Amino acid sequence: MPNRLTRRALAAGLALSPLLAPAVVRAQAEPIRLGTLTPLTGAGGPYGPAMRKALEGVVEAVNSAGGVAGRRIQLYGEDSQTNPDAAVRAARKLIDVDRVSAIMGTWASAVTTAVAPLCWESRTMLFTVSGADSITQLPHRGYIIRTQPNSTLQISKLAEFLGAQGAKRIFILAAQTPFALTNRQVLEREMPKYGGQLLDQVIYDKDKTVFRSEVDQALRARPDFIFLNGYTPDVTILLRELYRAGWTGGKVAPAYAINQRLLDSLPAEVTNGAFTWAPSPDLESPAFKRLQTLLGTQDPDPYSCQTNDHASLAALAIAKAGAWTGDAIRENVRKISQGDGERVTEVTEGLKLLAAGREINYAGASGACDFTDTGDILTCPFRYEQAEGAKLKTVRVS
Repeated sequence: MPNRLTRRALAAGLALSPLLAPAVVRAQAEPIRLGTLTPLTGAGGPYGPAMRKALEGVVEAVNSAGGVAGRRIQLYGEDSQTNPDAAVRAARKLIDVDRVSAIMGTWASAVTTAVAPLCWESRTMLFTVSGADSITQLPHRGYIIRTQPNSTLQISKLAEFLGAQGAKRIFILAAQTPFALTNRQVLEREMPKYGGQLLDQVIYDKDKTVFRSEVDQALRARPDFIFLNGYTPDVTILLRELYRAGWTGGKVAPAYAINQRLLDSLPAEVTNGAFTWAPSPDLESPAFKRLQTLLGTQDPDPYSCQTNDHASLAALAIAKAGAWTGDAIRENVRKISQGDGERVTEVTEGLKLLAAGREINYAGASGACDFTDTGDILTCPFRYEQAEGAKLKTVRVS
C-alpha cells in the first residue's frame, strides 16, 4: 500500500500529466537529420570551418525557436578533406548510418561529382558550392541545388573583366579538375567579344611541388595575362615560379585560390597585382549582416554565405512540405525561394509565415535563391579584387 507521501506524489503527477504529455511527445519526436560535408582539411581547408559554423548558426536559430513543426534539427558533420575518395566514404556514413535527408556544403567540383550519385540514388538532397558545369549536367533527377554560379557564368564574367583590363592574349595554367575543360571553352568563346584571344592551356597535376616546365611553356606563348585556374596550394607555387621567371604581366585566379592565407605565405612582391574574382554575397542583406556577427568578421566568404542559405533552404522546404525526406526538400525548395511570396531573409521568420499558411520567397546572405530546373543559380553579382601589399583591395562589384 502506498504511504501518504507517495499518494500525494501520485496525485500531483496525475494532475500534471495532461500538461506534461505533449512535452513528452515532443521530446520523443524523431529529430530532422541533416548532414554537412564541408572541407575542414585539404585545399578547401581555409573555408570549411566557417562554412560549417554558418550552417550550425541556422540550425541553432531554428532549434531555439522551437524547431520545424516541433521537431529539432540534428546536424551530422563530416570532413570531405577536399578529396573525392574521402568524401565518398563520409557521404556513405551520412546517408547509411546517420540517415540524413540532405547533405550540405560540398566544396570542389571533383568532390561534388563523386558524391552526387550516392545522393540521387538514395534520394538524398545535395546542396553544393561547386561550380563545374558538368555537375548539374549529371542525371541527378532534381536532387542537386547549386548556390555557386556555374562555370559558364563565372568565366563569362571573368572574360568581361579581362576585357576591361585590356587583356588581349590569355594563357591558362589549370589544375586537372572537372571545370578545366569547360573554363577553357567558355574563355575561348568569350574573349573575342572584348578584342582578346585564348592562346592555349596547360593542364597540371595539382599535387606536384614544382611547375617550372609548365610556367616556361606559358611564357613561350608570350601572353599578356595568365589565368591560374587552380587551388591555393598549387597557385602558391605557380606565383612563386612566375616571380622567379621574371613575369611582370597580368595574373588572375579565382578568389578561393588567392586568399589571405596565400598572401600571408608569400612576399608581397610575389603577389602584387594579381586579380581575383568571386560571386559576391548580398552585402546589404540583413542575413549577411547577421552572418558577419555570427562569424566575427566583416567579410564572410561567399561559401559561408551560401552554406548559411543551404541550411535555411532545407529547413524552410521541410516546413513547407510537412515532411523531412530528400523528396520533400526536392519538391519544395523552389516553392519557398522563388515566386510571388513574401520576401524573407531569416529562417525563423520564414517558418512563422509558413506556419500561418503564407507563401514566402527566401533570399539570404548569398543573395536571391532562384534556380533553374537543373538546379543552377540563375545569376548573382561578382566581386573583383587585386592584391596590393599582401592585402586584397576591392576593384569593383558588378
